[in-house]
Amino acid sequence: MKSKILLFALLAVVAALSSGCLLFVAGAAAGAGVGTYAYVNGQLKATEGVTLDKAWNATLTAMSDLSYAVTEKQKTGLEGKLTARAPGDRKIQLKLEKKSDTVTEIAIRVGTFGDESLSRQILDKIKSHF
Repeated sequence: MKSKILLFALLAVVAALSSGCLLFVAGAAAGAGVGTYAYVNGQLKATEGVTLDKAWNATLTAMSDLSYAVTEKQKTGLEGKLTARAPGDRKIQLKLEKKSDTVTEIAIRVGTFGDESLSRQILDKIKSHF
């Protein structure tokens, strides 16, 4: 009898947590939006309410403003990739991905392990050109 109560309690906890996660995921998907960002494992990702072309042009302008030498760049209709060098020969990798006609995800990695402060400065400079 005691094991049945424990099993029921465990199932109730799992159900409560699962429904909460589903609500969280549904809410995140509904509002996945615009102006969100996260810094995870050395990479800053931001979702912005701009077209891929606008984000790409803003990124190129930001690199010029910051005096970062662009060493590689390629763009398709769905994504853009850019590599630049900051002072001290620090490698900066940017990836822009079209999420919809009006939403683009921007991913920034500085160096091998990342630099959150510099990544945010770069993102702010890109956003200043939207």
